[in-house]
Amino acid sequence: MKKDNTMNKIYLIALILFVALGCKESNESQHNAVKKEPTGIDNVAYKWGQMALTATANDTERFQPRPTITSRYLGLTFVAVFDAWSRYDEKAIPVYLNDVERRPKKEHSLKNKEIAISYAAFRAMNEYYFSDKDLFADFMRELGFDPENESLDPNTPEGIGNLAAKAVIEARRGDGANQYGEEEGSNDKPYFNYVGYEPVNSADKNVDPNRWQPKYFSDGQGGKFAPGCLTPYWDKVKPIALKSADQFRPGPPPMIGSEQLEKEVQEVIELQANLTDYEKALVEFMRDGPQSVQQAGHWLKFAQDVSRRDNHTLDQDVKMYFYNQVVAMDAFIASWDSKMYYDYARPYALVHEYYDDQKIKAWGGEGKGMTEMEGKQWRPYSPETFLCPPFPSYVSGHSCISGGCGEALKLWTGSDEFGVEVELVAGALTEPDNLGDTVTIKFPTFTETADMAGISRVLGGYHIQADNVAGLELGRNVAREVWKFYKKHVGEES
Repeated sequence: MKKDNTMNKIYLIALILFVALGCKESNESQHNAVKKEPTGIDNVAYKWGQMALTATANDTERFQPRPTITSRYLGLTFVAVFDAWSRYDEKAIPVYLNDVERRPKKEHSLKNKEIAISYAAFRAMNEYYFSDKDLFADFMRELGFDPENESLDPNTPEGIGNLAAKAVIEARRGDGANQYGEEEGSNDKPYFNYVGYEPVNSADKNVDPNRWQPKYFSDGQGGKFAPGCLTPYWDKVKPIALKSADQFRPGPPPMIGSEQLEKEVQEVIELQANLTDYEKALVEFMRDGPQSVQQAGHWLKFAQDVSRRDNHTLDQDVKMYFYNQVVAMDAFIASWDSKMYYDYARPYALVHEYYDDQKIKAWGGEGKGMTEMEGKQWRPYSPETFLCPPFPSYVSGHSCISGGCGEALKLWTGSDEFGVEVELVAGALTEPDNLGDTVTIKFPTFTETADMAGISRVLGGYHIQADNVAGLELGRNVAREVWKFYKKHVGEES
């Protein structure tokens, strides 16, 4: 009998240990499952960010640089992604996706979020980057999703993703961008200049040197052409978060006859005459070369640097890209408001006006280095086929978008620390047959990165300091305003 009791105790102890160890193993298994959520480059939001950058680069190759238009594509794509994701979050409020209820908490799984944001990104990008539909469909299949699924069932993640994209597309039709040639005066031609803007100066005659003058580019085949103003109506595009395009419009730029302008034009000449290899590389990096993703895409790349650095989850990337790209889109609208309101001259014409027959030291063109020339022969440090952005100068778009997106990343991460660096060969994008040294450019903080983007435009001869300083300030004002909009939509409004 005593032996039976002993055996029973042994069995009981064994059972307790078995259950305890099983529970521990189960808890560890659950813990590991949480830990294994894809982060950084492996999360699906990051992957769609990569796909958006590819599509933007392809768009640039097909249609030439059109930074205003691609900023809208990126902005609206990530609004659609955010809206779809919001239905699987406890607090988030969509921007355009109305009448679709938040899903029950038990459905707030990573898988449902991946499905919803993928269909939202897929449908939005099909609309905006329509030339790459096959690329997007292949990517959907790679993710394990059916690109033919057009469900609008608000009870499924597929349906919610499709509905989110549909809501954005419908809400932004007729927003002033003239995507469908729908604006009065557009002759049914997409992106047509429906406001009738014409520069007061022609490429051959400068009648008002304070105003923008088109300039001749090489067509790459021995001829030349003077491109017209890019999207001169972009100040009419409705912002996402700003109250109006002119909400933070800066005061006027310096005019001819002012001491400030005389000094700033002289500064542009002196900076170019003394360009170092490091500065040339900075100009080229910020200018963005072949396969360019323009300024909005450039700052999406920087956001992805943050995602990799901090091992972001899907939730974090959805929110960061949403804020980052709404800032970029609205900053472009705000910068175009200033550009078209002031219609201001670029250094390309201002140097000619101030220095005409005077001898100056300047860049002579590809393979010629710095030479002595007459002021009227001066040109930016840029390839013959794209000498200078074809639209008014004040404010600098690079400065505005960089100031805004840099401030946005600082606010979103809660720190100004960045820590990215790139290695470049000076001259590779401007004079490939006359290369300089290999240089390393470091971006220690978001603020410094924005400042470097801004000053690169002065170094390159595309802007004077007034364009840069006002642009940086305008962009940062936009970012702070959009931050309030962002906090409201993620449900953190104070």
